[in-house]
Amino acid sequence: MTEIKANASLDLRGIMCPINFVKTKLKLETLEAGEVLEVILDSGDPIQNVPKSIKEEGHRIVEVKKEGEHFRLKVQKG
Repeated sequence: MTEIKANASLDLRGIMCPINFVKTKLKLETLEAGEVLEVILDSGDPIQNVPKSIKEEGHRIVEVKKEGEHFRLKVQKG
């Protein structure tokens, strides 16, 4: 299995909802369709709410990894 390479990265540990989603959305706007953004989110509300909101915007979650107290998400721009 090949690792999905990210075109950009965003560390949002310690950032509360909905600011973490807003920052994710703004970063995705700088990417081309099909490019991948890696987002690091805290557990709890951020990992529950941000992926759902990203999908509603028409993007795809292509990978989720739990790393200790946070999650590493890879989002492909739709």
